[in-house]
Amino acid sequence: MMSRRRSCRNESKCSTTTHMKLDPGIGCELLPEPTGMTVRDAIARRVSCRAYQPTPVPQAQLMHILEAARLAPSACNQQPWRFAVVRNSDLRRRVVEEGFLPGAKMTWALDAPVHVVIGMERSFVAHRLAPSVSGVDYPWVDIGIAGEHLVLAATELGLGTCWIGWIKPRVVARLMEWPRSVKPVVVITVGYPIDSDAGPLPVSRRKPLAELVKWL
Repeated sequence: MMSRRRSCRNESKCSTTTHMKLDPGIGCELLPEPTGMTVRDAIARRVSCRAYQPTPVPQAQLMHILEAARLAPSACNQQPWRFAVVRNSDLRRRVVEEGFLPGAKMTWALDAPVHVVIGMERSFVAHRLAPSVSGVDYPWVDIGIAGEHLVLAATELGLGTCWIGWIKPRVVARLMEWPRSVKPVVVITVGYPIDSDAGPLPVSRRKPLAELVKWL
């Protein structure tokens, strides 16, 4: 379990079960202390969560995982990512009903209290010049790195996440009120797993290293 400590000026209004420290930049929101979970632990525990509790995710925890994403590396330090944090239930419903492609049943995403939409800000260097020379679309790699930073930080806090790339970018961009220069790439659901008290969710099978690695 995560060890937390409460430190808040309004202690009478704060839950005694939430032992976190005050973040002066957010006011009375509370941030978790380090959990002792290693990066390897977070990688091993991260799974695609498709069942969420209705419990709201504190603002401070959302800031924590967004900060982890912000610190991701990127080609030429272009930092092409843009984030939209959707907590409004009506807008989350529209994202699911209008912004997801048909063919896959993903109504479970309605239960996630937060959707983090990651978009890609287009630039000449990252989207045209570099790929024309190397043949590698670096911004897509960058978005993946930032998103993984986010979900691993969420795992550290006991939050569940799931990547959803089966989206209609133009529709999602309109719902997020993003300019044409920003293309939505992925929606990540965030919330407390509904069965977190029963232990971590099972991890799906991964191919053995023998099938994936070539030693030279």
